[in-house]
Amino acid sequence: MLTYKNLDQTSAYEKLRKAPPFDVTGLTAERVERCQIPLAAGLTFSWAASPLDEATLDILAELAREQELPEKYRALAEGERMNTGENRLVLHHLLRGQLGADVILEGRNQRDFYREQQDRFTAFAGSVREGALKGSTGKPFTTVVQVGIGGSDLGPRALYLALAEWVRTHRAASEPLLEARFISNVDPDDAAAVLADIDFESTLFVLVSKSGTTQETLTNEQFVAELAAQRSPGLEIGKHIVAVTSETSPMARNEGYLESFFIDDYIGGRYSATSAVGGVVLSIAFGPRIFQRLLDGAHQADRAALEPEIRKNAALLDALLGLYERNVLAMAATAVLPYSQALSRFPAHLQQLDMESNGKSVNRRGEPLGYQTGPLVFGEPGTNGQHSFYQLLHQGTTPVPLQFIGFRDSQQGRDTTFEGSTSQTKLKANLAAQIVAFARGRAHENPNKHFPGGRPSTLIVGDQLTPEALGALLAHYENKVMFQGFAWNLNSFDQEGVQLGKVLTTELLTGAPGPELQAFARLLGVSAG
Repeated sequence: MLTYKNLDQTSAYEKLRKAPPFDVTGLTAERVERCQIPLAAGLTFSWAASPLDEATLDILAELAREQELPEKYRALAEGERMNTGENRLVLHHLLRGQLGADVILEGRNQRDFYREQQDRFTAFAGSVREGALKGSTGKPFTTVVQVGIGGSDLGPRALYLALAEWVRTHRAASEPLLEARFISNVDPDDAAAVLADIDFESTLFVLVSKSGTTQETLTNEQFVAELAAQRSPGLEIGKHIVAVTSETSPMARNEGYLESFFIDDYIGGRYSATSAVGGVVLSIAFGPRIFQRLLDGAHQADRAALEPEIRKNAALLDALLGLYERNVLAMAATAVLPYSQALSRFPAHLQQLDMESNGKSVNRRGEPLGYQTGPLVFGEPGTNGQHSFYQLLHQGTTPVPLQFIGFRDSQQGRDTTFEGSTSQTKLKANLAAQIVAFARGRAHENPNKHFPGGRPSTLIVGDQLTPEALGALLAHYENKVMFQGFAWNLNSFDQEGVQLGKVLTTELLTGAPGPELQAFARLLGVSAG
């Protein structure tokens, strides 16, 4: 029987609060060589420039045992109702493969259900890519546009951008590469820009809403339909739309759509990129083989996260390091800094994953907490970030833990040599230099040129950003967030914080707003009702 208690009720937490941090200004080559562990899919996690020493690591291992973190992960994977707020299971790991016992709900094997949906959209993607399935005017599909918001956009968009160049370079000559685009914001300028040069006759739309009632998504569907009617009068728009939704939503098995693919309430939006939410668009754009490779990498990371020993479990170590920085060192934010342009939207996905999951002030039982929980998350690819917000990171008054991601080789192999080194070499040199500069700092008699150092960081590094590496990277962060939520005794799987704004919006649009809401509406030129 698992025990759930607040962090500050554990004996290990009291020890942790007294544990002095390792002074990263003392970073050495020996520590860099020693403080690294395998992650999955060829990735390595380095904690050399972090504030952990062996004694603190021992206390974190004790905390992991006291809070039963690996055991809770296994229970989650095998179908325990971990989403206490909505009384739901949490099964996104099952999308990638089996981690333990079968999960049977109302006589249905959930792994078989997810696999069935993958088989269905795999076959559908094949018919699109082979040209067997065409648009309503007889043109083959060359573009796919995903229409969704939040988890229906951020994860799939980040994964598409991360692999587009790799697939372009590494696909077989016989494998087509379809362009994917994404519409998310209800701001009409978003849809208008995405659709500005679209040939509707050769475009397939993937409409994603688990509930089938998402206001922004349905509004954008209407925008698409109206613009298609204007620009392609003979088009049957329903033969250009597939839905990704739940089996009980208004969009399910709708005769107005070409096809429907299903997810269920046990796959949270921000955890849904490896479901049909990401699988349909990625399988159409890149091919089902590439999507399966991504799933394989994620499953490798999921299995690695079951390891009970913290020194062999990168996700668990990363999670408890973040907890130490948040709750002992009082660091309120963390920056995700990928030195890979392909990961340009990955920080935005992790921002939702982390802040929507662990941005909570009550525990699993709804009781107020007396300690800090999830950090603020932001990020930008290097080296762009070096020329913007790194100034604050280096010399600002608020130290921010840094999460670097880097690769030894580029995705596509093209490069140039300038002043004796290639672009990729310069990228890697900048990454190595930044880690050391943040950690060790630099003394200088001119205060403006003095760098205090002591700024902690971690590094995830691999040879190349392949589909397997991307899947492992995605799952690593999902598991990190999960472990932190268990340690803080949170329900990381609901998101009530996004609901109040929706409620007030509905009140305004249906004509029943309060006076202060009416006042702001008038300022914005909105008429109630």
